[in-house]
Amino acid sequence: MCGIVGIVSHEPVAQTIYDALLVLQHRGQDSAGIVVCDRNKLSLRKDNGQVSDVFHTRHMRNLIGNMGIGHVRYPTAGCSSSAEAQPFYVNSPYGISLAHNGNLTNVEQLKSELYRSDLRHINTESDSEVLLNVFAHELHNCGSLALTADEIFTAITETHKRIEGAYAVVMMLTGKGIIGFRDPHGIRPVVYGKRETAAGCDYMIASESVALQTSGFELVGDLLPGEAVYIDSSGTVHRRQCSASAKLRPCIFEYVYLARPDSIIDDIYVYKARLRMGVKLARKILRQMPQHDIDVVIPIPDTSRPAAMELAFHLGVKFREGFIKNRYIGRTFIMPGQTMRKKSVRRKLNPIDIEFKGKTVLLVDDSIVRGTTSQQIIQMARESGAKKVYMASAAPPVRFPNVYGIDMPAAHELIAHNRSEQEVADYIGADWLIYQDLEDLIDAVQKGNRRIKKFDCSCFDGKYVTNTVDDEYLDKISNLRNDSAKESTDEAITVIGMELHNNA
Repeated sequence: MCGIVGIVSHEPVAQTIYDALLVLQHRGQDSAGIVVCDRNKLSLRKDNGQVSDVFHTRHMRNLIGNMGIGHVRYPTAGCSSSAEAQPFYVNSPYGISLAHNGNLTNVEQLKSELYRSDLRHINTESDSEVLLNVFAHELHNCGSLALTADEIFTAITETHKRIEGAYAVVMMLTGKGIIGFRDPHGIRPVVYGKRETAAGCDYMIASESVALQTSGFELVGDLLPGEAVYIDSSGTVHRRQCSASAKLRPCIFEYVYLARPDSIIDDIYVYKARLRMGVKLARKILRQMPQHDIDVVIPIPDTSRPAAMELAFHLGVKFREGFIKNRYIGRTFIMPGQTMRKKSVRRKLNPIDIEFKGKTVLLVDDSIVRGTTSQQIIQMARESGAKKVYMASAAPPVRFPNVYGIDMPAAHELIAHNRSEQEVADYIGADWLIYQDLEDLIDAVQKGNRRIKKFDCSCFDGKYVTNTVDDEYLDKISNLRNDSAKESTDEAITVIGMELHNNA
């Protein structure tokens, strides 16, 4: 899960890209980067940290150009090295910059092909650099000195044939234009829009529609699965379907947690989908506990709030804000390393005691992944005087790792993996626990766009939509994603940083 943006404009784009990245910050807090093009000259700034930390006035002054791309990174494998900050760049052919959201599942095979057949060197562990080099090789084979849109689309078609997994991509061809394309399943979101100005029409490609809206762009629509758009430097738009096997299977977890509630993804309003999740969950509670003793519904900020509000309304009980969130702490779900996540929960949330004292409280969260956050929050509710603490999840049990760009951990670190609901309730310390049914979640989201027949629900049902996910692959990502591996990586980076500081 990362955030991407690309712009072709009649005026300097650095500030607009910066503004777009700010509203996409929820998609990644590890690093940020912008590269812009002024005729045939590129200017790049990227580093570890959030957008406001990476870009200062002195950096923005150097980012001159009317065309550019930007990225906020979320490290799927938990590595926080600045070497993997995006955009990535390769100088041949033409000079190509890339920003990518997603995860390739056949990356080891591709690395071997790139080295043995394409004679290309990969310098990082990032699958995004692999994707960039695959496309660069295909464009080298297809392109001419007077590069055409047809040649670009042919290269994208050949790239689709080689790579597997989830990918929403923006690329910039130096001096020529911006490219956006989406994998044949449309797992990760990407939209594009336009803005009329006195000088002409500007275009933006971005992960979510909210990035367009905040900068005055009108949403044209989502890129279809397998579709590509090329906007040349003059502002001419070229679109083409580049995959013969395209079938829309968007990630349902985007609607549960990842996306901002004010975004529209594949013609579905995220906020409305979350309201419907609350309705479905309320109906299940009334079926299972028609004579419930719930006094108050309290959301765990922020993503669960729409579902919790609607749930409380349909249960006919009070909705209250019981936790105040420190907005200067990042999203704990996307922090690498369990130690960092544990430290952040109590710093991030502070209870309002009066909303808990002597009450039977129903806490509502968007999902329960590892369970450690839920455990600590339930303990805070009890310390604040709650008589009973129930927990409701707007999503079904997360039993399987996500391999398409979300850092869900090794299967054995998922609290619901090989556990019953009662065992999960006992582990997190809840008096009662209720999960959303998968069929209800699908219906809540699908109601916004009935043309979508299926979603990627792999973290709930273990059914992966691509062909390269098997037990061997899952074992490999388990070794990369388990918390002990991440904490070892974090410690190594810390040691290296201290050594560099001491030697400076």
